[in-house]
Amino acid sequence: MSGATRTDAAGVLGEWRLRHASGLSEARHNLRVFLRDKLAVLGIAWVLFMLVLAIGAPVIAPYPEQGRGKSNLSERFEAPSSKHWFGTDNLGRDVLSRVIFGARIPLLISALVAGSVLIIGPILGGLAGYYGGLLDETIMRITDIFLAFPALILAMAFVAILGPSLQNLALAIVITWWPWYTRLVRGQAVSLRQRPYVEAAKTMGVRNGTIVTRHILPNAFGPVIVAITLDLGTVILEVAGLSFLGLGVKPPTPEWGLMVSEGVEYVLEAWWISIFPGIAIFLLVLAFNVIGDGLRDVLDPRMKR
Repeated sequence: MSGATRTDAAGVLGEWRLRHASGLSEARHNLRVFLRDKLAVLGIAWVLFMLVLAIGAPVIAPYPEQGRGKSNLSERFEAPSSKHWFGTDNLGRDVLSRVIFGARIPLLISALVAGSVLIIGPILGGLAGYYGGLLDETIMRITDIFLAFPALILAMAFVAILGPSLQNLALAIVITWWPWYTRLVRGQAVSLRQRPYVEAAKTMGVRNGTIVTRHILPNAFGPVIVAITLDLGTVILEVAGLSFLGLGVKPPTPEWGLMVSEGVEYVLEAWWISIFPGIAIFLLVLAFNVIGDGLRDVLDPRMKR
């Protein structure tokens, strides 16, 4: 390699290092911009509140045993009152306690899905976009097979084959969600591999694996974070929908979609059995959506302009 080439590569790499040295300052600026979005901050507060309820359910719930599924037939179909704020269901269980315990499953599955797709999708997409060729074709054709089916229908098929349970429900949703992030990161990687700092790293002999993990994936994560935050609301709806159809957790495990399903039969005489779990689903989905909108305003360059 000639001296001029070394100088050019060092100059480009130095420019890259200077740009990343200002990353902390940019992060602080983005945080200030995000905190100005009151809806997004309120969304985070609500998610944290639900997380506290889910973790502290045995202590916070007024009737912990009923929240877990214990029947109390002497108090069936009691309307909302000071004793039972959300009323009782067809088995006399306190609906408020069931709603509090029911927050655990959607939050747990959302965390599992987010963690899984943020590992599987970016890695496969980054490899496909950076290396191209046969590896790219193989990964993207497998991705296209999964994307050819609606996510909910595909998840229903997996749960029907594996059997309804919490583990199978989480696995089915992970299997149906990773392809979206593989395609998203692959597009980012194809664009980033032509950037000057990537070319400089290649010229200086940096290994391909290091380039992918240190230069490609970190710079492709902005759109991925925004996408997963927006999609978590859809994941919660999918969990509730599968449970509503009897393909999720089994009774008496408290889960919002299952609670809505159990209350449909009594909706005219005991509306509260379905309404309050439905409101909980709505508020948590809305919280994730406004958080995603706030992150998009901060991280999307087009929104910045």
